[in-house]
Amino acid sequence: MILLSQLTTEQLTAQLQNGVVLMLLGMGTVLLFLVVLIFVTKGLSSVVRKIDAKRPAPAPAVVRRSAAPSANAMSVEPEIAAAIAAAVARTR
Repeated sequence: MILLSQLTTEQLTAQLQNGVVLMLLGMGTVLLFLVVLIFVTKGLSSVVRKIDAKRPAPAPAVVRRSAAPSANAMSVEPEIAAAIAAAVARTR
């Protein structure tokens, strides 16, 4: 490992310049990638919106409910219902 005291001023300056150039190239690459990513995302979003607009709207689902309560609601034992009510009351 080279210590800073062993480098000449010219070598130290050259290494610092190379470090700054490398840093700027790296930051520029990341910035360029992010800008491209933004435009690609916006472009794909508009394409998906155009495709979605051409599709027909799905028919609303018809939910049929019976007038009589379900068999599961009728089969709850009173002890279980009391335990559930006590647990709910205790958590509040």
